[in-house]
Amino acid sequence: MGLFTKDIATLEDLFLHQLQDVYYAEHQITKALPKMIDKATAPELKKGFETHLRETEGQIARLEQVFEALDQKAKAVTCPAIDGIIKEANEVAGEIADKAVLDAALIASAQAVEHYEITRYGTLIAWATQLGHDNVVSLLQATLDEEKATDDKLTTLAEKKVNRKAELASA
Repeated sequence: MGLFTKDIATLEDLFLHQLQDVYYAEHQITKALPKMIDKATAPELKKGFETHLRETEGQIARLEQVFEALDQKAKAVTCPAIDGIIKEANEVAGEIADKAVLDAALIASAQAVEHYEITRYGTLIAWATQLGHDNVVSLLQATLDEEKATDDKLTTLAEKKVNRKAELASA
């Protein structure tokens, strides 16, 4: 039955499944970020990844609060999408020798992750609202706001510094 299990029959089931999916994704991101921190050479990028690692740990705790508020056990289900995004990021990073170009690639990979998370949290907020789970909307919104802010910071860093440096390295 595709990516979903036969256990999904209602919007409530789908909502819970997506919570479990994003819970898995956040855990995978906490495993990937230290590698990205090690590979990054731009000091602002390293610092940004370190900050986001701490935020992601907080996002996991927030998701656990969501599960608790819904009287559900915090549980992860494998998310092939985040696994694929992280796998691609690792492959691309492994192919780039120039450090300036590598930083640009790391930002692009990080933004792919952020965009995935933004779509997931936006959907979860809409479903929580639809299902009357108003008690968890603010928790999910806080994470969505952090993900959008991280994406904005990455864009600014890329446009104002990292991409220019990468272009010069290629010249």
